[in-house]
Amino acid sequence: MEYLDGLSSRQYINGEWVEASNGETRDIINPYNQEVVFTVSEGTKEDAEKAVLAARQSFESGEWSKETSENRCNKVRAIADAILTHKEELAKLETLDTGKTLEESYADMDDIHNVFMYFAGLGGNDGGEVVESPIPNSESKIVKEPVGVVTQITPWNYPLLQASWKIAPALVTGCSLVMKPSEITPLTTIRIFELMEEIGFPQGVINLVLGKGAEVGDVLSSHPEVDLVSFTGGIQTGKHIMKRAADNVTNIALELGGKNPNIIFDDADIELAVDQALNGGYFHAGQVCSAGSRIIVHNDIKAQFESALIDRVNKIKLGNGFDQETEMGPVISKEHLAKVANYIDVAKNEGATIAAGGKKPERADLKDGFFFEPTVITDCDTSMRIVQEEVFGPVVTIEGFADESEAIQLANDSIYGLAGGVFTKDVAKANRVANELKMGTVWINDFHPYFAQAPWGGYKQSGIGRELGKEGLEEYVISKHIYTNINPEPVNWFSK
Repeated sequence: MEYLDGLSSRQYINGEWVEASNGETRDIINPYNQEVVFTVSEGTKEDAEKAVLAARQSFESGEWSKETSENRCNKVRAIADAILTHKEELAKLETLDTGKTLEESYADMDDIHNVFMYFAGLGGNDGGEVVESPIPNSESKIVKEPVGVVTQITPWNYPLLQASWKIAPALVTGCSLVMKPSEITPLTTIRIFELMEEIGFPQGVINLVLGKGAEVGDVLSSHPEVDLVSFTGGIQTGKHIMKRAADNVTNIALELGGKNPNIIFDDADIELAVDQALNGGYFHAGQVCSAGSRIIVHNDIKAQFESALIDRVNKIKLGNGFDQETEMGPVISKEHLAKVANYIDVAKNEGATIAAGGKKPERADLKDGFFFEPTVITDCDTSMRIVQEEVFGPVVTIEGFADESEAIQLANDSIYGLAGGVFTKDVAKANRVANELKMGTVWINDFHPYFAQAPWGGYKQSGIGRELGKEGLEEYVISKHIYTNINPEPVNWFSK
């Protein structure tokens, strides 16, 4: 595998590639066949501490934080260029790491390039604003400054894409950062740090720490020298990070997943709705925070829709992400495979019907991988755990509804509020429903598109704050009000 040749196995702290302080390492596993493909350093609390302090020192030096916006944005634009130059290598690393199809990984690289380009273009546009002061003989202005030292913790499903959402706005605003990728999918993040080193950043501005969340992540979320913790991942870990950050009243930005409804009305184009339900439910084996895992379909077409969906689901081609014929790869790990399988037992015990899939495939060529058949579960209602809890695998549930109000009620009956879809030919109805859904993103007659210009984040327990768009940049700055008395005189409030 030539794309692994020369790849660093170490962490990047204060401008140097370093081993873990205790010398420990971790094997990186290919989820397709459990082959060990690489071995990396397994970082420690001491490593995380050094990285945070290096970031603090670099930020206070002002070498990057007080650099011109133009120069910072040019550096970020150079990262975007490097992504395109190394697109094939990065895509292959991503597929090797995650098991997703190579076609998906190529698309990810294009999106990552766009993210860096977008923030490079946005970063120099906010020069603050003048505020009309109500006080005579005074001037008032608002300036935006970098928030400071930011720690960034990313998930295993979209390793480099999620890293780009955090790295790009942090750098253009002048922050210093410490990145921790998921310990099981660090390869593309290591490579992007190599590329950023080649581009050249002041010592301590960019830091990469590898290792487990319980070891490294706890330091990054609770250190008093950290000004912002940005985390994407599971809800329980997110709650833990909130608690750790609270001791220092540290800013947080959290994206914690969803249980996303896909509402299909009786006037929808059935063929379109089925096709998009497949994209929503089984893209990257359902390991997507915005996966359309809850299909809510009008009772009048429910049987027709279920039949058409099951027919298509049974034809999904499983296999190696490097094979062109493969449409869906494995899930990420042995532990995650067991979690997905357990939810099938939960569904059965709740009285739901496994209408398609529901088990490991029997094909001999898939026996060593973490594969799970694409699954459809029917006879569901919102009281069931299988409907309420995030499976994060190739599993969709189907519920029925009678009218528009019930569809909205069912869709909003969740602790989550990340995203949702509405399929109907009635534009007015689509917009009425979209306006009532308590979600950060609503798609009409589509599912899953996103782009750098639009903010991404959720309502309720799907998270706090936004990534992408102008709001994604705002997470990394802090507003300062500067008031000037242009004709100062004594107030004489107190006696002389």
